Amino acid sequence: MPDAPSVSSSLNWRELDLILGELDLAGCLIQEVHQPTRGALAIALFRGGSHFSILLSLSPRYPRIHILTRKMPNPAKPFRFASFMRAHVKGGRIQSAQQVAGERIVRIEVRRAGEQRILWARLWGAAANAIVTDGEGTILDCFYRRPAKGEVSGGKFDPAAAVAASRPKKEYAIRELPGEGSFNQKIEAQFAEMESGGDRERLAAQAEENLAMRECKVLATLKDLESRLGEYSRPERFKELGDLITSNLHLAARGERWLEVEDFFHGNSPLAIELDPALTPAQNAESYYERSRKARLGRKKVEEEIASLRLMLEGIREQQASLAREPDSQTLGALARKAAEPRRPLVAPDMPGLVFWSGSFKCIVGRTGSENDELLRRRVRGNDWWFHARDWPGAYVFVKAQPGKSLPLETMLDAGNLAVHFSRGKSSGGGDVYYTQVKYLRRAKGAKKGTVLPTQEKNLSIRLEPVRIERLKEGALKS
Repeated sequence: MPDAPSVSSSLNWRELDLILGELDLAGCLIQEVHQPTRGALAIALFRGGSHFSILLSLSPRYPRIHILTRKMPNPAKPFRFASFMRAHVKGGRIQSAQQVAGERIVRIEVRRAGEQRILWARLWGAAANAIVTDGEGTILDCFYRRPAKGEVSGGKFDPAAAVAASRPKKEYAIRELPGEGSFNQKIEAQFAEMESGGDRERLAAQAEENLAMRECKVLATLKDLESRLGEYSRPERFKELGDLITSNLHLAARGERWLEVEDFFHGNSPLAIELDPALTPAQNAESYYERSRKARLGRKKVEEEIASLRLMLEGIREQQASLAREPDSQTLGALARKAAEPRRPLVAPDMPGLVFWSGSFKCIVGRTGSENDELLRRRVRGNDWWFHARDWPGAYVFVKAQPGKSLPLETMLDAGNLAVHFSRGKSSGGGDVYYTQVKYLRRAKGAKKGTVLPTQEKNLSIRLEPVRIERLKEGALKS
């Protein structure tokens, strides 16, 4: 079966003549104008008891004008130029529509309430534009405003100068197109097919970029977790060091940096144990016991997170393999959908601090005294919740309450993780977080700006979960 003939990305002047001749726009009433996409206008017309529409595309890749038979979206909020057309051209009647001097410039004269308006459609690829002027050539508005070319409101549009600056006219031929119907209908079908192919390329590029970004994030988190796993590899050794200090308290004194002992766990070999000079010998021993507990509990948690991330990475790579096999449009759309979703800003323009989402609950992180003070004074209410790392300087985390809803455990864990993550205790892998409602906070007199004293607070023990933090950050950027 022979291949379908290829179609140029733009119409030539002979084809435009044929399209305008078939449309026969003179005498048509302009009933509606909308802008289905950022680069196109759809104009609904009425003449002799029948309704039809035309498409004026000003896309740099596919500039054209032709009949429009397929349904296109009508955005709820109109674009700027569509609003202008509705105010100044809608309701007018087309007096004439023709090319200028055999060029790819279409002149559509419209008369509305006794006023003359001329819509110029220049279909020149990257220089494509739609310009509305009065009868004297003064520009009223442009689809693309280009001050460097004088294509702005109040400027002058001179089609003769545009034609003189264009390339010499070539003797183009009207192409043969497959299918049935008028040349308008064949052109519409061909360009729709070409644009859908371009959409596939765009979707594929979006999906490929999104998957690559997700893969990089997962690999970076895996590397961090595997490094932490190494730190947790020998929890029993920290306990042994604590036991050695406890057994030799009589040899240690506060302020010393090292304790020289015989390691009875390993054949009484000599061993120097590092101490914190600010702690007593007994407190140093307890510090090693605490590190042992964290390593024991942390290792299990990190191993679970690593397993989860490896499954996630496997899924990403399966999607990448599926993309490489040139999937159908439905699969391709699903792969690209995540990249096309509207993204919530991490820093809200009207909100100090950082904004994250835990399900439907908004979490706001105040990173400085000024941000905390602003949030407390103007952005949070008495029933909202406040979280703060107990033993470390750090951010305040506020969770906005929802009427009739209690705070879910998952949201509490999200807020607790954010409180530890944005504190000096981040490197410790976890810690205690206290929380209460904002109505139980009291400003501390004479203290730093934003400092509060909580009452009726409760405690939440938090182990930092990198996967949870990554999910919160990804959700803040969407998602």
